[in-house]
Amino acid sequence: MIASLRGTLLSKDAQRVVLEAGGVGYEVCVTAATAAALPEPGCSVLLHVAESVAMYGGGVTLYGFLTPSDKEMFLTFRDCVPGTGAKKALEHLDKASKSLPDFRRAVLEQDAKVLTGVFGFTRKTAGNLIAGLKESIAALSLPGSERLARTGGAAVPAGAMGRALSGLAALGYNSAEARAALSSVAEEHPGEALDPERIIRLALKRL
Repeated sequence: MIASLRGTLLSKDAQRVVLEAGGVGYEVCVTAATAAALPEPGCSVLLHVAESVAMYGGGVTLYGFLTPSDKEMFLTFRDCVPGTGAKKALEHLDKASKSLPDFRRAVLEQDAKVLTGVFGFTRKTAGNLIAGLKESIAALSLPGSERLARTGGAAVPAGAMGRALSGLAALGYNSAEARAALSSVAEEHPGEALDPERIIRLALKRL
C-alpha cells in the first residue's frame, strides 16, 4: 500500500497531479485547494497518499494530501459517512478545508446553518455529515484555530458594518460567510469606530 510519495511534480490541474517518484509517474487526485498550494511543475513535493480500489474489479486510484490531517479527514469522510465514496469524500474535504477546526465545531454542535451557509453543503448532506461524523470527528487532530464567530455571537450592526457586508457581497461572498467574518471583526474591535474599508480588509483575513 502506498502511504506517501516524494518526487518531482510533472503536471497539475485543479483535480489531479502527476508526480514522478523513482522513475514512475503517478497520477494522484487532489482537491482544488491542494492543487493551488502546490508549487509549479518541476519542483520536488511530498504528498500523503490514500488508495481507493474500485468495485467490481476496477483499478486503484490514488488520492493525495499535503498534510496527515487532511488525509485523516478524507478517510473519516469516506469511512464514516454512509454512501460516501472516495470521490465524494474528496469533494467534502475541499469544502471543509476552508477551516477544518470550524467544520469540526459545526458538526459537534450540529450546526447545519454553518455547514450550509459557510461551507456550501446542501441541507441533506449537512444532516448526513452530522449523523455520520459526530462520534468520530472529536478525536481527530486538526491543526489551526477556529476563525468563524460562534452562532449567537455578536450581531452585525448597521452603519459601517452594513456597508462592509454589502461590499463583501459585491466581492462574491455569500451572506452567511460574510456575516460570520464581520461578527468576528466586531468581537475583536468592540466600540471602535471602524470605516467600511478597514472592516472589509479585516474581514477578508478571515475568509
